[in-house]
Amino acid sequence: MMLRNLLLLFVFFITCFGNLILATENPGFLSIDCGVEDEYWDEPTGFWFKSDKEFISTGENHEILPGYYSDNEQFGKRYKTLRSFPNGMKNCYTLQLQHAKNNSFLIRAYFSYGNYDRKNQPPTFDLYLGVNYWDTVGFNFLPTFFYDIIHVFPADTEDVCLVNTGSGTPFISSLEIRPSNVSIYGDASSSELIFVTRRDLGSDAGQLIGVRYKNDTYDRIWYPYKLPNSVPIKTSSDFDTRGGGSSYKLPVEVLRTAVLPSHGSNSLTDSFMLSMVSNEYNVYFHFAELEDFEDKLREISITVNGGITQGPFTLQYLKPLSISFQKLRIEGNFTFTIASTNESGLPPILNALEIYRLRKFRGSATDSSDVDAIMSIKHAYNINKDDWQGDPCLPEGTSWSGLNCSSNSTPRIISLNLSSSKLTGEIFPSLAHLQEIESIDLSYNELTGSVPEVLASLPKLKVLNLSGNNLKGPVPQSLTDKANNGPLFLSFIEDQSSCQRDHCEGNSKKFIVPLVVSITAAGALVVFLSVLIIFHRIKRRKQTEAANTTASNKEGLLKSKNRPFTYSEIARITANFQTRIGEGGFGKVFIGHLNDDTPVAVKLLSSSSKQGYKEFQAEAQSLMIVHHKNLVSLIGYCKEDDHMALVYEFMVNGNLRQHLSGTNRTVLNWKQRLQIGVDVAQGLDYLHNGCKPPIVHRDLKPANILLTENMQAKIADFGLSRIFSTETASHVLTSCPAGTLGYLDPEFHALGNLNKKIDVYSFGIILFELITGQPVIINSAECSTHILEWVRPIIQEGDIRMIVDPRLENEFDVNAAWKAVEIAMSCALQTSKQRPDISHVLAELKQCLGRNDQSVLTETTSFEMDSDMLPVAR
Repeated sequence: MMLRNLLLLFVFFITCFGNLILATENPGFLSIDCGVEDEYWDEPTGFWFKSDKEFISTGENHEILPGYYSDNEQFGKRYKTLRSFPNGMKNCYTLQLQHAKNNSFLIRAYFSYGNYDRKNQPPTFDLYLGVNYWDTVGFNFLPTFFYDIIHVFPADTEDVCLVNTGSGTPFISSLEIRPSNVSIYGDASSSELIFVTRRDLGSDAGQLIGVRYKNDTYDRIWYPYKLPNSVPIKTSSDFDTRGGGSSYKLPVEVLRTAVLPSHGSNSLTDSFMLSMVSNEYNVYFHFAELEDFEDKLREISITVNGGITQGPFTLQYLKPLSISFQKLRIEGNFTFTIASTNESGLPPILNALEIYRLRKFRGSATDSSDVDAIMSIKHAYNINKDDWQGDPCLPEGTSWSGLNCSSNSTPRIISLNLSSSKLTGEIFPSLAHLQEIESIDLSYNELTGSVPEVLASLPKLKVLNLSGNNLKGPVPQSLTDKANNGPLFLSFIEDQSSCQRDHCEGNSKKFIVPLVVSITAAGALVVFLSVLIIFHRIKRRKQTEAANTTASNKEGLLKSKNRPFTYSEIARITANFQTRIGEGGFGKVFIGHLNDDTPVAVKLLSSSSKQGYKEFQAEAQSLMIVHHKNLVSLIGYCKEDDHMALVYEFMVNGNLRQHLSGTNRTVLNWKQRLQIGVDVAQGLDYLHNGCKPPIVHRDLKPANILLTENMQAKIADFGLSRIFSTETASHVLTSCPAGTLGYLDPEFHALGNLNKKIDVYSFGIILFELITGQPVIINSAECSTHILEWVRPIIQEGDIRMIVDPRLENEFDVNAAWKAVEIAMSCALQTSKQRPDISHVLAELKQCLGRNDQSVLTETTSFEMDSDMLPVAR
């Protein structure tokens, strides 16, 4: 009887606690299902999944629509829910692991849109690890996917951040963190290993489920792959793990399958696209002899990208062997050949293949002492601001609200504004650890206690605003001395009833005089500025009246300049938004008419902008004074409650994309194309070299090049980031948070270096579209090809008539066409430093246009270009 009871107790124990026991079999594993309320055991994968609410405090939980559920047991359940982040530029998951510092982990982020918001518009946003750019999440044609990286933690805590780039609401479905061993991958400890592919050859290529944990110790996911011109083989035998490949700890299930060449060939070969830009890769070939021959040996050599060879290697029965190629510089296609040697009695074999892209994370986080101080302040005052997540200063443009940071290689916090933030308690001493801070504003909170003397030790403090609190006692003498002697502007209004009379009178004597002087000086400054503003307005009014006299056909436009529109006026102008003529990343565009029937284009801006009224008004007014014949003029603006709009001059002939489309019946002739190129270059030259500071468009594309009734080209949508947010990088004001696929500078996409050459690259792509008539992404039944990848081999063949748009029917100057191709290639060079300034491009294009005017159609038999000018498109 006792034995029976013990057995029942054992069964009960296994039933209740079995899952917990299984969970302890993968120590160090962290699995997070985003968007669920409760943690759970996932039987198909053998993982205990936690809710993400303990790792992040912002966002909204959602479930994808049932029609988008996945049948894949490995991923299906956690693809059903997600957490989205409609608020804030940056939202971060904080991963805190034991003994994580300087150790490597595999981090896997899953995404499944599933039309959860019923908009059928998958977003695009950036993924960051700490302060370093990891990748851009874009869906293209994939409904579900994941990003996989082997990352060395710089501390016990690391952040995974989703950054809104203005192209939809970021979200995430799941996060997995697994202890890894980066040392097995050779000299990769100094770089991040970004997963490209893991291929399990010889297995059933039709199966949905790949090999992973528990078969793979590190929970790598191995997907079945059918190598062209090969036949599969497999075995059920056990393996000798003492072989040369044992350190990789490949799953036995992966080693037990392989491929041999078909049709009696003595080589295995494959080629596939890795990237349109040059990157460094690590490639790993995994072998295991599956056939036992007493009188024969399998001897092989490996050649990658047509030139780099390793071998020969002799395979031993059931002993793994792994061969790696480190830091391969690859552009475009990756090709490999595994061949048997002359001495080999057997054809080659291949069991598995791994490829990782190498990336050095160069971003330096905010100074650790500043981070520790601001985190202490956050917890001490229980500050629950949505954007106080991740690094306080980085990535650029996503610093915490109320903070300003220096732009050093290691950023420092230089100002803190927590005015009217409902802070309670005493002034926290951790403020004194912000050694580079210049301004602290704690005004109009509910702070109590005394002013800490330690604040006087801040060496660079220039402004300290403590007014509007319930502080008691005198201001420390050290702070008073700093205020009286000039380095510090101190604002401190005590509660008169809470201090002794002599302290109050003494303080009043010390502060009233400088306060009166400050107010008097400020009043004089206001009067002086008022006079200047009145004088400026009178002068501008006279200039406007003169312009009206000489340009009566634009009277309605000029009368509307330099003033805001109300939202009711915007509604009236557009007839209640009756006719929409376009839509872009920043908002929808409607046609409208002013009182005198002058047509205008009204762009309703996205309500996701956090820009305040004063900032919006200032930026809009500054853009209205940016005038050039090749820039679309901003006429006015509206900011009323949550409604924001910009009013532009209307362009009768639409955009360049429409005119280059193959469905357009009217074909631009060769001279028109060159002139459009010159017009755009002139507009860019003004933005880059005529504006102070320069304006980088950053989303230049044919859809943003508009045409007048005389086919004059004008650039649209410049400076829009100055409406949405104020980004600065290298003293350059930038526009458009994300850019557009195909036109985005690959160097900027990879490294995040902002400069004027971003627009030069985009201009080069547009120039190729003008020359060839091809779209930036050329789609066919087999694949999608970037225009640079398409044009490169044709240039090498030297046949200009195969490059120029066939709709021109050879009606173009051949020499001018070759010159235009050369200009386009120089603009689209991979490295920004190699690209010319737009002023040089403009001069070259004008020569090209002049050559076209002065020449008859002549023939050039050949054209040679330096190979360095032939980049591979991304």
